[in-house]
Amino acid sequence: MSTQAYEVNFDGLVGPTHNYAGLALGNIAAGENVGRVSHPKAAALQGLAKMKQLADLGVKQAVLPPHDRPDVGALRRLGFAGGDADVLAAAAREAPGLLAACASASSMWAANAATVSPSADCADGLAHFTAANLAHHLHRSLEVPMTAHVLRTIFNDDAVFAHHDPLPAAPQMGDEGAANHTRLCAQQGEAGIELFVYGDSEGRFPRRQKRAASRTVARLHRLDPNRTFLARQQPAAIDAGVFHNDVIAVGHRHVLLYHALAFAKSDAVIDRLHGALADHCDTELIAIEITADQLTVEEAVRTYLFNSQLVSTAGNEMVLVCPAECEQSVAASRVLDEIVAGGNPIARVVYVDTRQSMQNGGGPACLRLRVVLTDDQLKRIHQPVLLTDDLHACLVGWVEKHYRDELAPADLSDPALLDQSRAALEELTQLLQLGSLYPFQRGGSG
Repeated sequence: MSTQAYEVNFDGLVGPTHNYAGLALGNIAAGENVGRVSHPKAAALQGLAKMKQLADLGVKQAVLPPHDRPDVGALRRLGFAGGDADVLAAAAREAPGLLAACASASSMWAANAATVSPSADCADGLAHFTAANLAHHLHRSLEVPMTAHVLRTIFNDDAVFAHHDPLPAAPQMGDEGAANHTRLCAQQGEAGIELFVYGDSEGRFPRRQKRAASRTVARLHRLDPNRTFLARQQPAAIDAGVFHNDVIAVGHRHVLLYHALAFAKSDAVIDRLHGALADHCDTELIAIEITADQLTVEEAVRTYLFNSQLVSTAGNEMVLVCPAECEQSVAASRVLDEIVAGGNPIARVVYVDTRQSMQNGGGPACLRLRVVLTDDQLKRIHQPVLLTDDLHACLVGWVEKHYRDELAPADLSDPALLDQSRAALEELTQLLQLGSLYPFQRGGSG
């Protein structure tokens, strides 16, 4: 008999400095929108609307707070001195690229926050968390200490949760978190199969997730080697803009939806997963392959069809939550129609508007970290972050009060933006009952 467990989505709240700086090499959407005026208020409200849609489907939903940005403390460590306004002005004048990195709201993409293994998969019976080191990009690497702190604050019971330090920030250990990790199982409360996808070889774009990092996380999480698989990402897909596996494949329970070019030696990967689920989970893998003739990799990247969220509703109906761009694409919408009509467990498609995030290279799945929790574990987390109708309404009001409608690149050095952002975060910590979460609240600058 399996333990009752739930896949809970922890979505990153979009921060007040959401902007288009094109900082991630290999992320085509981010590169195409460099320098455009962004809309932080719309971005945050779109993210909250998506969370509410998921919650209304009966999916358990929670929020992760944004980080303090611009990160003035990081700019000081990079050699800029003086008061906050002086630091921002000097960085804008002398190193605008560093200012952009330190102002990025990229923590919104919580799929990169960590890799999480449910207690059913781990030898010690604890749920394990390893915050990603995000070593490949400066702007993302700045997130790591705060992300680890937030996770330890929310999942703060050592009797049921185990936290590991991020892996060493070295090229051989590049770790981008759950964006390259998929769990397959019969039921969430039963032991499952964990699939880690990595990139290697040189190419047009960087290979951010390293094989050594994936193997290390699996060891730290005390996973059963017979239930743990590593697969190499198709190099040609990476060079077409598939910077993470969640841009080309999505799995949930015993269903894996993937593009034919998701994995190197794809047939062998799928065969191994078929065998593992049959042998260890007593269930059949439902593998849904989309060929290049049905949808090119380029169109998959443009529409982020595979960066959809595959979820089970309160009524145990499996639903694919897709970005609105898929509905507007002839090829993608045709593929989705074929999936729903294909006699597999995916019953229907729901569309969400995440346009502001999409224009920066992150779709619906990028915005969430999936955490499988038992009934008991769910009761032990920091409860105020769980989304309710009341909390959703409060967060909408909070965004309306504090966020700017528009943000241009030149605004990142505006001291008023820093003050507005910190005022917003000060109020947020009260809403979420997180205490003195941020360095500026504890007398530091970051």
